[in-house]
Amino acid sequence: MAEIAKMDAFSFQPSGVGSQPIRSRSNLVPVLSAIVVALGLSHLLQREVHATTSDESTKRPNIVLLYTDDVGYGDVSCYGATGVETPHVDRLAREGLRFTDAHCSAATCTPSRYALLTGSYAFRNKGARILSGNAGAIIKPGTITLPSLLQQTGYATGVVGKWHLGLGDGAVDWNKAVKPGPNEIGFDYHFLIPATGDRVPCVYLEQGRVVDLDPADPIQTSYGKPIGKGPTGKDRPDLLKQMWSHGHNATIVNGISRIGFMTGGKKARWVDEDMADVISHKAVSFIEANKQKPFFLFFSTHDIHVPRVPHSRFSGKSTMGLRGDAIVQMDWCVGQILKTLDRLKLTENTLVIFTSDNGPVLDDGYVDQANEKLGEHQPAGDFRGGKYSLFEGGTRVPFIVRWPERVKPGTETKALFGQVDLAATLSKLAGAERPDAGLPDSHDELDALLGDDPVGRPHLVHEAPRSLALRVGQWKFIPPGATREKLGPWNNVKIAKPGFLFELTTDPGETRNVAIDHLDRTTEFAAMLAKLREQADHSP
Repeated sequence: MAEIAKMDAFSFQPSGVGSQPIRSRSNLVPVLSAIVVALGLSHLLQREVHATTSDESTKRPNIVLLYTDDVGYGDVSCYGATGVETPHVDRLAREGLRFTDAHCSAATCTPSRYALLTGSYAFRNKGARILSGNAGAIIKPGTITLPSLLQQTGYATGVVGKWHLGLGDGAVDWNKAVKPGPNEIGFDYHFLIPATGDRVPCVYLEQGRVVDLDPADPIQTSYGKPIGKGPTGKDRPDLLKQMWSHGHNATIVNGISRIGFMTGGKKARWVDEDMADVISHKAVSFIEANKQKPFFLFFSTHDIHVPRVPHSRFSGKSTMGLRGDAIVQMDWCVGQILKTLDRLKLTENTLVIFTSDNGPVLDDGYVDQANEKLGEHQPAGDFRGGKYSLFEGGTRVPFIVRWPERVKPGTETKALFGQVDLAATLSKLAGAERPDAGLPDSHDELDALLGDDPVGRPHLVHEAPRSLALRVGQWKFIPPGATREKLGPWNNVKIAKPGFLFELTTDPGETRNVAIDHLDRTTEFAAMLAKLREQADHSP
């Protein structure tokens, strides 16, 4: 990647690159419906059916999913950000539909990505947790996924950017073709950051091969015993251009120490400052190559995950230091996609979705002054908690839908929407035939996605490490246990029996626990969550 590093970021040129009838619900659904009715929330089941654009008379749209990393509800200006401006994200909101109650499935990265692609809550797969950089693939070949269903209907499918869903069968040999990976679960093309920017291996993977790998300099990685003689952040902090605060003190790559150990691959190693340019141009190339047919692009930015090392042209573009400047860089990536759609005259019939994989975090392992330079900016908006937390700030994220041919511009919806539903919803829109097996927790929420249904999902599970919570309408139930609060460094909030219950209409900040005042309701929600934990909700 040395050649890429030497090129001007602005001039870099990339190197080539119908639904079934409604199925019968599981035995769980009548139980849940009875609970909802008993709680006086039957209006959630009485949802008006609206005509959609999924009939045969309408041209199927291209689909671009802009999936950002650690971007909180309040981190973009159209959701109230201060200290940073995001004009390209704001353009999407101005020209589309802005959700105020949309959620990723988990308050951490890997589980949210797993749920989005498989339509299954991640807690159903014990391996779907935050992964090491050399973990095996957790979505196995043959799994029914959003890209595999779109692929079956003739869509060109591509994923560019952060992956972090594991690769290979376990003991990954980065010097050979790495399989299974995205190609084995429905993606025609991939260009990946294999895990995260703070984990080794610090190389790009394109179509199963490490980019620019020199066979004479093979790669080895370890997440246990140190390997090689290269310097580490723990032993040689004097070599670092960004100091670690916790956990990120192993192999040094590009002046930044990472999680895990790596030897070899010197020519292939990325330059963090160029990462946004590299992946944006690969995403643009995918669109250009597939402009004559319907395509699905899953563009997964690295920003604003740590290490936050934006290109120098974004330096000082916010008042919040590196974290704010990385938000500006993320917005630039969004702009590159929107400009490409405009240039190729694809804007009108392209469905663009902008969202994030979990809530915000400040100090997440590096000394980058994210806390010190925050000012009055509220990364999670008015919501409590953030990344790693069961409170609303952990999963309530920006979510914007733009489709000029179908979605009314400048609109807003309070519908409860979960990213777990994108698999069923988008495959339905594309005309895919939903199989009897697969997508166990994914609902067809096309009416809500397009702004026709103001209510949305009747219930939604939220996940944080080793714990779950439940939304039913505007009620939020968190069972006894503990969850993180604040945005790093953290403190744990202990939750005593019978748990926490919040009514979000009057208490969006989750400050007043009314579990005792509504004990019957608390008990019913606890039973509902237990049922959902044990049995999937096979809704059509």
